Amino acid sequence: MKYISFQPLWFDSLGAKSSSVLVETPDVKVVIDPGIAVMQPTFPASWAKKVWWVEKGKHVIKQACKKANLIIVTHYHYDHHFPNDMDVYEGKVVLAKNPNHYINDSQRGRAERFYDNFCRSFGGVGLEDVLEETKVRTYPNPLDAIPLARDKDFGDYNRRRKELFRKGLKWFRNRVTRWKEYRWIPELDFKRTRVRWADGQYFEFGKTRIRFTPPLFHGIEFSRVGWVITVIIEHKGEKLIHSSDLNGLYIEDYAKLLMEEDARTLILDGPPTYMGFMLIKINLQRCIYNTCEIIKKSKHLKLLLYDHHLLREKKYRERTRDVWITGKKKKVKVVTAAEYLGKRPVVDQL
Repeated sequence: MKYISFQPLWFDSLGAKSSSVLVETPDVKVVIDPGIAVMQPTFPASWAKKVWWVEKGKHVIKQACKKANLIIVTHYHYDHHFPNDMDVYEGKVVLAKNPNHYINDSQRGRAERFYDNFCRSFGGVGLEDVLEETKVRTYPNPLDAIPLARDKDFGDYNRRRKELFRKGLKWFRNRVTRWKEYRWIPELDFKRTRVRWADGQYFEFGKTRIRFTPPLFHGIEFSRVGWVITVIIEHKGEKLIHSSDLNGLYIEDYAKLLMEEDARTLILDGPPTYMGFMLIKINLQRCIYNTCEIIKKSKHLKLLLYDHHLLREKKYRERTRDVWITGKKKKVKVVTAAEYLGKRPVVDQL
């Protein structure tokens, strides 16, 4: 018996940046990442069409939020949360990425504005009125959490990786200094809504368990874009995973995590092939290899929804060819969100 159902609400294959889904179990209705943003300038469509897709997608997502008991925000990019539309969150429990650490300055600023709106809309106070003293913590070397990626032999690329890691650790230590300077945004309890920090936590709703990974890099090791949390929803042994923005699964340890979780449904963002020269070939190969390994080695995987960053340029399928072939061989359905909904991806029509 299938206990978990889901509906893609809006994804890039439908014409605007988003990876929003509605997930339903017998106990709870969940919208993950209710946000949407206009496609990048290089996307081959007119500005009018891009804006129209955003407005259409926003309507679809907001309608789904009305049905939901629970809203999940995996990070603070605008294609993953609505920063100003407080009606989306009214009457809901919000499980969100902790904005106090494992975050870059840009997302911290967005989170401050977001929660200030929360406080003013639902509590009649400003965020400044509820901020607390910083909770000082120690932060281990993040490379220790990804030994497979850290120790992998990349041949001639190893020297460059060592330099990237050296610079990355320096950047990370600077982030730690900033986190210790921030005043702490507390979890929020208001009459009409409440917010809980989700990083590394789990929550139970009846027989449904919702688990969150610790913060994971938004892309390659020490990605300056920040960190995200991956969502695992379980009911009676069935699992659905929404990976958030891993940017195509560069990191081998994250692939191992997803393999070990062995979900029936995996919602995974493909690599950002639209970035062209900025996407190093060896990292694209890592993404493809790691994704194929998940398809090959997962025992229960039936559906891989492969979308988001991947669907921002026309050659996405050609550049990730092995993923689609491996899915077919292993009888795992690999589809874009548009195809799952019986539609043709927008970029394929342009």
